[in-house]
Amino acid sequence: MPPEWTLRPGREDDIRAMYILDLVCFDEPFRFDLRSMRRFARHPGALVVVAEADAALVGFVVAHLVRRGRRRVGYVVTLDVAPEFRRLGLAHALMSAAELQAAGEAADTMALHVYAGNAPAVAFYERFGYSRGAACPSFYGKGLDGWIYTKPLTSS
Repeated sequence: MPPEWTLRPGREDDIRAMYILDLVCFDEPFRFDLRSMRRFARHPGALVVVAEADAALVGFVVAHLVRRGRRRVGYVVTLDVAPEFRRLGLAHALMSAAELQAAGEAADTMALHVYAGNAPAVAFYERFGYSRGAACPSFYGKGLDGWIYTKPLTSS
C-alpha cells in the first residue's frame, strides 16, 4: 500500500523542515540556503503548499504571484518531494494545488525554470502540460543551462 499524505497551506514553522528537505532533494547549486528559503516562503505573493505524512513534511511547493504588465502569473520557485514519496503522485498533487491557488488569485499562467540536464523533471513538467520556452544559458551557474516552461491556467 503506497504511503498517504495530506496537503495543507505552509506555515512559518515549516520553513526549517522545507530547507532540510531541499538539502535532501537537490545538489549544489540547485538547493537554497535557509535565508533564501525563508525569503521565498515569506514573499508577499507566496503560495506555499506542504505535504505531510505521519506528521513529517515530505514535500512542498513554493510559488509566487507576480505581475507581468496587466497580467498575474504564478511562478514556481521550487518543488521538493522526499525520495521515498516520488513517483506516487505527490508532485502532481502539489503542483495542482499551487496552480489552483494561482488561478484563484487571477493568474492566467504558471511559469518555472528547470535545469536542462534534469531529464526526469523536464519529463514531469511536459507530462503535466507545461510547454518549453526559451533557453536560459547558465541560469543555474556557469554551464548549467535552464529552460523556461509555462502552462496556461483556467480559474474554473
